[in-house]
Amino acid sequence: MTESESADPRPVGPDGMSGYERARRALEEARASARAAGKSVGQGRASPSRRSSGVRRGGRRSWSGAGPDSRDPQPFGRLVGGIARERGWQPQIAEGTLFGMWEQIVGADIAAHAQPTSLCEKVLHVQAESTAWATQLRYVQAQILAKIAAAIGDGVVTSLRITGPKGPSWRKGERHVRGGRGPRDTYG
Repeated sequence: MTESESADPRPVGPDGMSGYERARRALEEARASARAAGKSVGQGRASPSRRSSGVRRGGRRSWSGAGPDSRDPQPFGRLVGGIARERGWQPQIAEGTLFGMWEQIVGADIAAHAQPTSLCEKVLHVQAESTAWATQLRYVQAQILAKIAAAIGDGVVTSLRITGPKGPSWRKGERHVRGGRGPRDTYG
């Protein structure tokens, strides 16, 4: 064993180069071919600000950390809401929520005496059980609209059309006079 062999602990291959020298040569050849292809070479490590945010060169984060992240599990409602917005289902979902949660939105007292019948062009049609309740609901119309807007969003319902109960039909039989005389003074 010679003195030069004992001083260099790196093993030498058949080509006379150590593993380190072979790796260094391969790196230089790769850099030269990248330069020839027009790529930027020798950028070194990421800047400290990039390293602290956990973002790799490819734009992916290496860790999510303690805060919310797009890779975290998402609540089902948020995912469904995003799909509904993308596909334009928001008006139908808002209408379904209004009709399904009518009692929670307007309160048990109003819901016991009035029900929504339809929603056409942002006008909610509500039918009250009596003319007295219809009149009372017209007085609190602004509060009802505010409760609806708070529950399902602004702009879904812009006005209410409140009607009382339907009157009895006086049409008896096949033959009748259109716009006929009606009951006259039988209720007087």
